[in-house]
This record gives sequence, C-alpha cells and structure tokens, in this order.
Amino acid sequence: MKTSIRRTSIIAAAVAQLALAGAAPILGEESVAASSALVSVGSAPNLVVRNMQAEPAIAVDASRPDVLAAGAIDYIDIQPCVGRVCKGPGRGVGSSGVYFSFDRGRNWVQPTYTGLTERDCSTTALCSPHLGPMGTLPWYFESGLRSAGDPAVAFGPRPIDGKFSWENGSRLYYANMAAPLSSEEPQEPFLGSSAVAVSRIDNPTAERIQDQNNWLPPVLAHSWSSAVTEEDKDQIWADNAASSPFFGNVYVCWTNILPDFTNGSRPIMVSVSRDGGGTWTQRQATDASLNMQQGKRRACTIRTDSDGVVYLAYVVQGFDMPSIGEQLLVKSFDGGEHWSRPEPFEEINDACYNRDPAQNRCTYEGPFGARSDFVPAPSLDVANGAPSGADATDELVVNWSDGRDGLNHELSLLSYSTDGGATWSDPQTVSLPGDRSLYTAAGISPDGTALYVVYMAYRTEYQTALTNPRFLHSVFRLAPIDPTGAPIAWDALVDGPAGDNRGGAIVGPSGANFAGDYVYVAATRGYGVGVTTDVRNAAECPAFDAWRTSLLTPTPLPFPRLNAVCPSGFGNSDIYAFTTG
Repeated sequence: MKTSIRRTSIIAAAVAQLALAGAAPILGEESVAASSALVSVGSAPNLVVRNMQAEPAIAVDASRPDVLAAGAIDYIDIQPCVGRVCKGPGRGVGSSGVYFSFDRGRNWVQPTYTGLTERDCSTTALCSPHLGPMGTLPWYFESGLRSAGDPAVAFGPRPIDGKFSWENGSRLYYANMAAPLSSEEPQEPFLGSSAVAVSRIDNPTAERIQDQNNWLPPVLAHSWSSAVTEEDKDQIWADNAASSPFFGNVYVCWTNILPDFTNGSRPIMVSVSRDGGGTWTQRQATDASLNMQQGKRRACTIRTDSDGVVYLAYVVQGFDMPSIGEQLLVKSFDGGEHWSRPEPFEEINDACYNRDPAQNRCTYEGPFGARSDFVPAPSLDVANGAPSGADATDELVVNWSDGRDGLNHELSLLSYSTDGGATWSDPQTVSLPGDRSLYTAAGISPDGTALYVVYMAYRTEYQTALTNPRFLHSVFRLAPIDPTGAPIAWDALVDGPAGDNRGGAIVGPSGANFAGDYVYVAATRGYGVGVTTDVRNAAECPAFDAWRTSLLTPTPLPFPRLNAVCPSGFGNSDIYAFTTG
C-alpha cells in the first residue's frame, strides 16, 4: 500500500474542489455537478426491435482522459417487426454496438460501417441479411463470425515492435460474444455455440473511428474450445499502469459452461495476450466442480494494480430461493500464468424471491419481467495510478446488488480493501432509500481519491400482473475517499427519471422484458462516468400486455402487430451516460 500522506493531500484537494463547485448537488437531470447524455445515438426509437439497446460497458483512455469508448447489445441493424413477425439476432447480423465520446461523455457518436445488415429493410416486407450500412463491430461477417453482445471494453498502451508505451498511443480492446454465421452444425473457427472475440482499434479520434479499415479483424481469445461448451459473460482489462512489470498485458475472463446450463460444471477461464491482442494463452482460473453445496460460478470481473497483480472476482450462487452464496477472489502475481486458490470475501443474497412462470427465471418485476440472474455479480475496481502508476493507492472496491433485506428492499452494497484483498470493510449501502437496486457498478479514481457508483433500480414493488407500471430508473453517485480508504459524504449527482419497463426491451418467445445484466463505471483523476440501460423513453403497449397475459391461460391471443398497434416508443431501451466531466 502506498503512503497515506499522499492520499491525505489528494483528499484535501478533492474536498476543496467539491466545495468550490457548491454545496450538495441538486438531484435530477438539472444537476450542476453531472450531466446526462444519450449514448445510443443511432437508435431508431420508434421501431421494434431496432430500438433495443442494453448491457452497456465503458472505458476511458488513461493517457487521453477526454476519450471514452462504450459498447452495448444493440439491435440497430436488425429488421423491424413486419406484421406479426419479429426477428432477432442469429442470421449473421451483429448485435455489438460501438460508441465514442471525445469530450468526457457529454456527447457521443456511433460510427456507420459496412457489413451484414438488415438496417435498410422496410417495415412492410421481410428481407434477408445483405451487405449494407451497420452500427455494430466491423469485419465479423468477413471473418465468418457474428458479433453477439456481452460487450466489454478496455484501453491499454499501443505496442510497436513488441514494446508497450503510452508514447506509442493507445489501443482500444472490445471483447464480446461471437457466434457462427449459421446456427446449424458447429464449424470453424470455433466448435461451440459461442466464443469470446476481441476487436481492436488504435488511437481513436473523431476521424479515425469513421473508417472501419482502422479496426483490426476480430481475434478469438481462446487457445482451445469444445463443441459442448458455451462461453458467457466475458470481461476484458488491459494492464494500463506503466509501473507494472506486465504493463500492456490484456486479460479476458469468462464463464465456461459445460453441457447442462443448469447443472453443468462452470470453471472461470482467463486468456492473456502479451502482444496487443494478436495471440492469446488460455488458463483455467478455478476448478470445474459443481454440486448442490458449491453452487455455480459466474460473472467474473478482472483488474490489475500498480505492481501488476491481477485480481479476478466472481460469484458462486446456490440453487435455493433466494440463493445465499459468496463472492470469491483469485490473484495472479506472474501476469496470468498461475492463479491463487479462490478466497471468499463477501456473502451475497441473490434476491431471487420469485421465478417468472413464463420464462422460468428470477425477476424483480413480476410476470414477464426483466431477469435478475446476475444481481450479485461483483463490480471490482483498483486505484492503480494509471497511466504511470506513480500515485496509486491500490485500494480495491467491490460493488453488487443484494437481497439480504428481503423482497422489495434490494440494496446496492459496497466494500473496500486497502491490503490487496486480505481484509474487507463491512458492506455499506450506497443505494438511495426506496430504490430496489437491480444492477450496479463502481469505479475508483486512479489516485484513490474519489469513488463513483451507478445503478439501475425499480421504484415500484414486485407486481403479480401486468396491470400496473413498473418504474425503473438510474442513479449516479460520488463519494470522496478519506485517508483510511473509506468513502464519505455520498452525493447523488443524478437521480434519473423513471420509465415504465413494461414498455422497454423485449426478448424471447414469451415477450419478457429485458434490462440487461450489468452496468459500468469509468473513473479518472478529474471526473467519473457511468453508463446504464434506461427506459425513460419507453411506452407501454396495452395490446402486447394483453397478449402476454393470455399466454398464462388456456386460450392465448394471436401475437399482435407491434409496429402497427403499439405507441411510438414501445420496446425502446436506450443507453445513457452520466458524467462529471
């Protein structure tokens, strides 16, 4: 741990800066301390299913902190519903959207590339995928792949002649699920139903991102795969502190799901690249055993400190309702070659008090509500002093949602460690009173002086039918960190407007709502930014709710013509950013 004298001086400066900005910020969209911005600017808000975006990720370039990149599941290139036919991904059209900001998150751009698309298809006749304009990752079709969501982004130093230096510029890494162009028999380049692929672009600028030739083709982050495995919930990180002996290493983690999704073994896998993402070495970071006592591993998150120590956190959930499980931490001290034994560090309650009979998944909302499977997933971050590492405190923070207070009282909890994860503080609640925290994330500034949290939360209780609104909103919070490492004086910088999630994104044959499985935060010395899925612009559709309700009866109604009978904005979920930049 670095000296606390440095921390004390930085804290004093941070507190003074907040004081100069005024007293506690005003809540709401007119907050003087933070602003909100639409990230998914290419979305068509009035066309189902093209208007669905979810599961945002964000990263900041440590060497150029004005520059941000984001990713999200994005159906922008999928044909809108035609009559009673609503397509989804799976015919070669990608669903991993990419966005950039060059002013600290106040404004965003979504580049238009060329690839396999249905974006320009009409709303009156079904069409097939073809080459045309698209807003998702380029070069997947040409590589025999389809980008398939679960986005994760990270900036690292750019390598030249095998050497990493910030003087060479920066490299953006975008990891996501990849699928075969065809859903038929598995084929090369991988044998399973999904894989983890990584795209890269160097030195993003407003001009460079518009030319897809500046993107390198996607590379699979696998040394091996199997026809019976499914990779899920990837996350990526680049060692971005020059003080690290493994500076420039890139790490991707994911859950490897073996044959039975419910009861199959689930090891946490890690791949490491030491050449800027061109080649990868795969390791199994945990064992693969699974039984009723141990539960199932899922939802990894990975970070590095200023000395190059790699921290990998994940959650183990049991099979009861609700599940009482644990978050566990494994470490690597040699750049990902070897991993320590998992150590539990926080107990979790996964808040699964109800399973939706329509989709057999946990939900906070009620029938046909958004799933809540990944509520207790750990969001881990480290104050590693990037880009130099010189002023690192190497404090660790972890943030997750939890149901320990019971149904309708779900919390966003946060804990921190100042000794490399050997001990952790007691969890503290960081969600506002009345908020039922769904997905949450934390980011600590590189110098360990400020902590940011963003979360999505319901403002209404669990519903037994689709007759009442289900209000969902987002909150962005900030706390300075005192000399002991404790966050103090939490402020709500943005307490966002609520939308009715009955009118939000829909997925699957049951027409269940979808709010994604995670949110993200990125923090610098000067500002913080969070991204969430947001339904402020969604409109509820009575005809659709009547159809969904009928599915639980012996006489289901015909599927409605959504783009004809539903109001503008139905099915719309957006990605919003909240920034103090």
